Amino acid sequence: MFKVAGFIILLASILGGFVLAHGNLINLWQPYEILIIAGGAFGAFCIAHPWKVVAAAGRHIKFTLTGTGYNQKYYETLLQMLNQLFEVARKQGGRKQLEEHIENPDNSELFKSYPRILKTPQTMLFITDNFRLSLVDNLDTHNFEALMEHEIETYEGELSRPGKALQEIADALPGFGIMAAVLGIVITMQSLDGPPEQLGAHIGAALVGTFMGVFLGYGVVGPMAGSIVHSVHYEIKALECIKASLISFRHGTPPAMAVEAGRKVLFSESRPSFEEMEKILEG
Repeated sequence: MFKVAGFIILLASILGGFVLAHGNLINLWQPYEILIIAGGAFGAFCIAHPWKVVAAAGRHIKFTLTGTGYNQKYYETLLQMLNQLFEVARKQGGRKQLEEHIENPDNSELFKSYPRILKTPQTMLFITDNFRLSLVDNLDTHNFEALMEHEIETYEGELSRPGKALQEIADALPGFGIMAAVLGIVITMQSLDGPPEQLGAHIGAALVGTFMGVFLGYGVVGPMAGSIVHSVHYEIKALECIKASLISFRHGTPPAMAVEAGRKVLFSESRPSFEEMEKILEG
């Protein structure tokens, strides 16, 4: 909702200021200029990046307004689930029970009780893969931690590609706006023998091309790219939380203190307090 409000403020300030300065909004509607700018930029985007990055950028643009779901409630649920897994693991015969859960997470009653986590496949994959590795007796804890760090680093690089790709297009859009303006001037030059109002319309359309390129680049696509960067950070924090909790538990820390290690790596705005976490685990 906050981002929607920001978008409304953006449009209201720019278009409202134009109207208050006695501008006519209909003059900004230049579909051919928009086609040149948006179509050209999208074509360049497809040339520069593989389809997976293009599709991922589309998904992340949706998250710009709706959010990815990695919020305080998600982290609370994640920590609660980790605590339950640790409780299972430390019981007599818990190793076998834990294996049953992580080998068939879709059929596990434990995992089914956390649908919020099940809806994030990458987080689930990270949990099952690394809990499986944690059961390997001869795997050194430091090596285990390094393996998880490498996995997180690789996944973060993959997640960051759509945001970087969109930022490249945001930087290029003003150039596409200039290109549209130049083509508009070419059309104007073809109409030099026409009436003054026709020349004015052509020049105005060319100037709108410049405006649209700058507006889309710095006012729309650029902020979306920045929003994706923050979304990636929140998702990666979930994996870092799992890593910290799992390493702590592997060192012999009790479940409640192991998830406390995971809680501490979260950003302050989405981190449950110690008291809140205590109530959740007691519940």
